[in-house]
Amino acid sequence: MGFGQIRHHESRFTPPFPFEGTQAYTMAGDHMIIIGFRGTEPVRIRDWLSDVTTPPWPGPAETGYVHYGFGEALDPVFPSVRDSLAELRHQEHTVWFIGHSLGGALAMLAGCRMYVEEPRLRADGVYTFGQPRTCDRLLAAAFNKGFKDRLYRFVNNNDIVPQVPPEPAYTHVEALRYIDSTGKVHNSTPRFSTLTDRFRGMTADMFAPTSDGVRDHSIKKYIAAALEHNLV
Repeated sequence: MGFGQIRHHESRFTPPFPFEGTQAYTMAGDHMIIIGFRGTEPVRIRDWLSDVTTPPWPGPAETGYVHYGFGEALDPVFPSVRDSLAELRHQEHTVWFIGHSLGGALAMLAGCRMYVEEPRLRADGVYTFGQPRTCDRLLAAAFNKGFKDRLYRFVNNNDIVPQVPPEPAYTHVEALRYIDSTGKVHNSTPRFSTLTDRFRGMTADMFAPTSDGVRDHSIKKYIAAALEHNLV
């Protein structure tokens, strides 16, 4: 794929978080660097993030706060990510953070942290797929300001993960790209289309009406809808 240099980042953290650890990579080509974060299973992240007793974690540069689990997951690998970027980045490189599910939250948070701690290191863009709510309104506002026209937050149809953690304690950053049940991408969530999509999802499997939200979280669904369907 033209990325000749790759650095892996991995850490483990302890219960009560039901994940084995954080995994990410930095890969550099001649003109582009991509930092990608691994995601997790939708049911596990939904149950974990729905726990309203989980305490907040201070946001980067003491700006707002994030869900404790995201802070716990990112903190051990962030120095390695930052050091790899400093090692591999040249003036001609563009830099992109990407991630799906939990990885989407970590990609957004890592890009935001790098920017607010050292603005000259702002990435050229952040792409997330099925990202849960990550932070409070204060940090979201700082991110929206710093990454205006640089963020693409894709949500596929009835994906259940972007619906947690609960509002109003946590919120989404802007730049939504909503993919409806036909595969069309919208820059907002059309009310009528959303109601139609939810009805179709609930009736797709009469024996498991809530399973549509889990199916729509699959990265394969995002690839098929956001990429293959819209690039034809």
